Amino acid sequence: MNVLTFTLKKIKHLIVIEGPTASGKTSISVQLAKHFETCILSADSRQFYKEIAIGTAKPSSEEQDSVKHYFINSHNLEDEVSSAQYEKEALSILQDEFKSKEIIILTGGSGMFIDALCIGLDKIPSSKELKVLIEEEIDLNGINPLLKELEQTDPQYFSEVDKKNIPRIVRAIEVIRLTGKKYSDLRKSQPKKRPFAIHRFVLNHERHILYDRINDRVDKMIQEGLIEEARSVEHLKHLTSLNTVGYKELFSFFKGEISKERAIELIKQNSRRYAKRQITWFKRHPESKWIDFQSIEQSMQDINAAFAESRSLME
Repeated sequence: MNVLTFTLKKIKHLIVIEGPTASGKTSISVQLAKHFETCILSADSRQFYKEIAIGTAKPSSEEQDSVKHYFINSHNLEDEVSSAQYEKEALSILQDEFKSKEIIILTGGSGMFIDALCIGLDKIPSSKELKVLIEEEIDLNGINPLLKELEQTDPQYFSEVDKKNIPRIVRAIEVIRLTGKKYSDLRKSQPKKRPFAIHRFVLNHERHILYDRINDRVDKMIQEGLIEEARSVEHLKHLTSLNTVGYKELFSFFKGEISKERAIELIKQNSRRYAKRQITWFKRHPESKWIDFQSIEQSMQDINAAFAESRSLME
């Protein structure tokens, strides 16, 4: 059976808990899953990987034992998961789990993976030959000329994308040169119809509170052994899956390029910047309901009330 077109006799519901890093998604999702006696799908593109745990803020062993989780420790670093692969695998899991459940929780901060499952991926052309040429340009001239090109040809996507995420920069330039159109426009195709209802909630904090939570989380990660964890995967630092906040800064420290204190400071700074980009991404979806975070209990009540209201209109 094609997992993209499977049908269900009764309305099923996917509750999506989104939010920037350190916003409390994991705790709320676990409590929701217990409340509805259901499972959780992670949409955090780094929690997939078995070799890294501290720097990815995975659910604790107790949380994983209390609720069935998917896409936690599900893949190896060298088997990088694409958004297309995630869409296919996640839909297959939903097909199986919805046979016995009416509600399933999806949670994470990787907007691209959430969108892949909720609205599907756009069919945008690609060219391996052009991609190779663009990568050769980077080898010769660095990334800055491509960033300038992207800013001129597609200022909207330029404002959203992580400027240090080379694969995404290359992909955008590839598409723009192939089509002569803005990458941001091509990504706005109509969403695919899913055989389940989707309820999206974004956890919202005042900016200074969120930044304090991020700084505290980084300090806790260092105490729990993030530096040692980064050393254990340093031999894989060439992988895209490790070109990420919390690891790349420590790799620079290991090479003697910066001090340990500077690496920790940069992890905090880059985490805050990442959170800003996440928030920008979430704002692209007007159908999402933003939940002002006060406490786990209050957020649970707010989400439950909004979900109950939305569900009653469908059934």
